Amino acid sequence: MSKRQPAPMPTKKKATGRKGAPAAKGARPRKQARSAAPPPPPSLEQGLRELAYDGALSFFWVAVALTIVVALALGAFGLWSLRPMPAYTSDGVETGSPFDVAFRVENTSSLFPLSNLRINCVLTYAGVPEIPSVAASELHLPSGNGSALGPGESATFKCPFRAQLKSSSNNELGVALRSEIFFHSRYDLPLLGSFRTTANNGPFVLNTRLLPPRWTGKPND
Repeated sequence: MSKRQPAPMPTKKKATGRKGAPAAKGARPRKQARSAAPPPPPSLEQGLRELAYDGALSFFWVAVALTIVVALALGAFGLWSLRPMPAYTSDGVETGSPFDVAFRVENTSSLFPLSNLRINCVLTYAGVPEIPSVAASELHLPSGNGSALGPGESATFKCPFRAQLKSSSNNELGVALRSEIFFHSRYDLPLLGSFRTTANNGPFVLNTRLLPPRWTGKPND
């Protein structure tokens, strides 16, 4: 009997790769997409529009700053113009020395007082060296105001020149006719008590055209 030959063994089929399978190790990555191209330069019309806008914006801010500065300056000037100012007159010289007359100071402001008022008298006359200023004496302020002169109020005082003139001249009337008197005032600014301001009034001359004679502002030549 012949021997039966063995049946052939079935061959294994090779596995085929699937779509979308991950790339094998060591494979090169794909090249990255090229960078986007730069935008085209702005047109001439667009550039002119941008320049005009920037110029208008700069002009606007300059105008705003200038308006603020002008407003502050006007406000400061308005406040300064409202500050109290003293005005001076004299009583008539009826008897005695023309330097022994009483002077009157008035607060011309209707809003603010002359606080901590201090007055110095200055005398200048021809032919005699200028004498130092002297503090006003016998200053009589309205009662109850201390050292302040209220709005519209007035006070009287004297300038003690006679004590300084005794050693210079015995002819007080002749000296007075060639003399000029100035008043130097110091007082606190309203709303700013720690700040003091000054005011100079004069010159005043002895006016003999008035009866009785009195010290009045020197007329302009």
